[in-house]
Amino acid sequence: MTGTQAVGADTNVLITVTGPDRPGVSSVLFAALTRHGVDLLDVEQVVVRGHLTLGALVATQHDPDDLREAVEQAIHAIGMQVHTSVEGGDDPAPRRRSTHVVLVLGRPITARAFGMVAKALAELGANIDSIRRVADYPVTGLELEVSPTAPHPHGTLRTRLVEVAGEAGVDIAVERAGLARRGKRLIVFDVDSTLVQGEVIEMLAGRVGPAAEAEVRAVTEAAMRGELDFAASLRRRVAVLAGLPASILDDVGANLELTPGARTTIRTLRRLGFRCGVVSGGFRRVIETLADDLHLDFCAANELEVVDGRLTGCVLGDIVDRPGKAAALRRFAEIYGVPLDQCVAVGDGANDIDMLTTAGLGIAFNAKPALREVADTALSHPYLDVVLFVLGITRDEVEHADAAEGLLRRVPIA
Repeated sequence: MTGTQAVGADTNVLITVTGPDRPGVSSVLFAALTRHGVDLLDVEQVVVRGHLTLGALVATQHDPDDLREAVEQAIHAIGMQVHTSVEGGDDPAPRRRSTHVVLVLGRPITARAFGMVAKALAELGANIDSIRRVADYPVTGLELEVSPTAPHPHGTLRTRLVEVAGEAGVDIAVERAGLARRGKRLIVFDVDSTLVQGEVIEMLAGRVGPAAEAEVRAVTEAAMRGELDFAASLRRRVAVLAGLPASILDDVGANLELTPGARTTIRTLRRLGFRCGVVSGGFRRVIETLADDLHLDFCAANELEVVDGRLTGCVLGDIVDRPGKAAALRRFAEIYGVPLDQCVAVGDGANDIDMLTTAGLGIAFNAKPALREVADTALSHPYLDVVLFVLGITRDEVEHADAAEGLLRRVPIA
C-alpha cells in the first residue's frame, strides 16, 4: 500500500477481523476507525461455532498505511487477527440483492448432499450470497440466500432443486426472498396424519372390529392417493360406523396423539400473531377438544349424524372434501381479513390439493405423490416444527421464546 492518491480523494479499505467471538471486538475496531475519521460504507459480521468474522469497508482521505497500522495494533492487542486491503477510490458496488431463499433440511446434511445443492445452483448460474444455520433440532437446517445471474423460465430453480433433494436425501424448499416470505399471517393444518398421527376414521373403525378397520384403511389410502372421490369414499367409510355409541367420538378425541413438534409449532405461530386453525375431512366432534387445547382460532370438519346416542353411519350437511377445504380456507381468510397470498396451508393427501394451491404457500407434509407434485414445498421429516423453518423462523428464536416462558425442552430423538 502507498499514500500516492490525490489529496482529498477517497480510498476504500476493506478490513477483515477474525478470531474467537468475544464482547468488545466491534467497539475496539470502530474506536480505531473513529480516530482516523473514516466513512463507513459497509459492514457485515458472522459467528460460526464461536469464531467471529467481521468485515468493514471504509473510505479514507488519508494515507491508508496509517489506518492499517492503527487497526492492526488495536486488534492484535485483543488477541484477534486482521487483514486489510485497498479496494480503490470508486464507490463500492451495491450489495447483490438476493432474489430467492433456498432452505436445505436434513438429519444429517452430509457434505455430499450440500455439495450437490451448491453444484446445481452453480450450473443454473445462481450465486450463493449468504448461508446461515437456522436449525440444529430436530433436523439441521441451512438457509441460503441466492441470486440467479441469468434469466430462467419460472420454476426452473425449484424444479432442479427438487430433483437434487431426491438424489441427495434431503428436503429443499425454495421461496422468493423479501417481505412476502415473512408476511404470512394465517395458517391452516389438515388434521389426520398432519397435526395428529394416524387417521381418525381408522381409529373409529377399529372400535367396530379388525375387519372393518382394514377395510376402512384401504379405502382411506386410496382416497389420499387421489384414486377415489373423497366424498363418496367418506360416506362409504362412515357407513361402517353405524351403531357405534356416540361417546366413542369423545373417547377417540381424548386419545389423539399429536405429531412431534405440533404443540411447539402452534405456540410459536400464535406468539407471532398468526391466525391458526384446522380444516379437516374428519369429524368436528373428535377434534374440538384438540382445537381447544391448542387454542386454535378456527375449525372446519364434517358432522356425523347421531340418533338416540348412536352413530347412524351418515354425514350431515356438506362434506368437507377437496373443494370444500379450499372453500373453508377462503372463508377463514375473509373472516380474518388476510389476503390468500399471506396464507399457509399444510396437508398430506390428495384431498388437500385445492387448499394448498389456494394458499400463498402450500406445504406437503410427509405427503402422497399427488400432493407433493403441486405443493410449493414438500417435507419428508416427521416433525411438524420443521414448518417453522420454512417460514423463516429459526430454532434459536423458538427456544429463546420458550425459555422465557419456562417451556424449553428437547425430547431425545432416537
